[in-house]
Amino acid sequence: MKMARLARAAGITSRSASAQQRASSSDSGPSAVYQRDFFYAGGAYVGEPGTQVMRGQMYVERLAPLKVRRPYPLVLIHGAAQTATNWMMTPDGRKGWAEYFVEQGYVVYLVDQPARGRSAWHPDVNGELRMYTAQQLEQLCTAASELGDWPQAKTHTQWPGSGRKGDPVFDAFYATQVESLASDVETQELMQAAGAALLERIGPAVLLTHSQSGLLGWVIAEARPNLVKGIIAVEPSGPPFHNNANGEPKARAYGITDIPLTYDPPITEADQLSTTRQEKPDAEGLITCTLQTEPARKLVNFTEIPVMILVSESSYHAPYDHCTAKYMKQAGVPVDFFRLEDIGISGNGHMMMLEKNNLEIAAFIDAWASERVE
Repeated sequence: MKMARLARAAGITSRSASAQQRASSSDSGPSAVYQRDFFYAGGAYVGEPGTQVMRGQMYVERLAPLKVRRPYPLVLIHGAAQTATNWMMTPDGRKGWAEYFVEQGYVVYLVDQPARGRSAWHPDVNGELRMYTAQQLEQLCTAASELGDWPQAKTHTQWPGSGRKGDPVFDAFYATQVESLASDVETQELMQAAGAALLERIGPAVLLTHSQSGLLGWVIAEARPNLVKGIIAVEPSGPPFHNNANGEPKARAYGITDIPLTYDPPITEADQLSTTRQEKPDAEGLITCTLQTEPARKLVNFTEIPVMILVSESSYHAPYDHCTAKYMKQAGVPVDFFRLEDIGISGNGHMMMLEKNNLEIAAFIDAWASERVE
């Protein structure tokens, strides 16, 4: 598969709340949506008799096109501090990825992670939360060209507006931010169960993840590999065994997750994974990757699942997302790794689904899925 060929293909040179919308596809707005439903996936009652609450249920919204033209639905899973609003519309009012993919003929499922957004959080059951400040998101996501301290930050040009607090586009973006669970382990365990329940209900699907939810795609695939037809990981949390480009703090004991994955030869404890660090980075501006010591153990539940890992030119992920791709390829996973600038899409940051050229990127993703997902 050639990147140039994919780029050309993409045009780059419960109770359900039913809302029937039979508008012409040429109309403005979400005109390709035929039916919009919601339901909750997963969840279990916990607590002493008489005081029970439901834990772990996940809000799911379904958007169906007038005519389904893609063989498998897309499940869009947001990252930390986000909800499904990430996919619905950009903060300056343009079309989001959800509507775009419905127009291409996908049935689209939007989720709010358990204990997030419209999925209930119970303080005595789910535990502590965390929240990003406006200043953190300015640096990491919207005003990286001014505030970013990684090598690629200065090339960020695609955010619509100044990216600073007080700019109406930034303020609209920050208004959507919510608290996330502080525990990565609990997040992964809850999402693995809810994601498995969702796939059991809807059948085989393609997972599209972003940032923190990248590792949630991995744990869902671990639980239901036969129901995951492909994974599109947009800047997934990484790099392997670490939590940022500096290599500290240690995280993801199982390489790409904090909870167990199935390896061959088998392991019973995470510390049985023997690792080694590259002597030098692959190129200037990149980190040295922590990989398995050869011969590498294989991620047996991923060997039949096509995976795309996509990173933008300017993101704080640009120095290290290649490490996740290298680790997974070493473990026998069929991974395609793309840097947006290599396919002619420049200037994007971490929140590429909200940026000025968001639909150009979505077209490339659709072209990849159309070729690689069977």
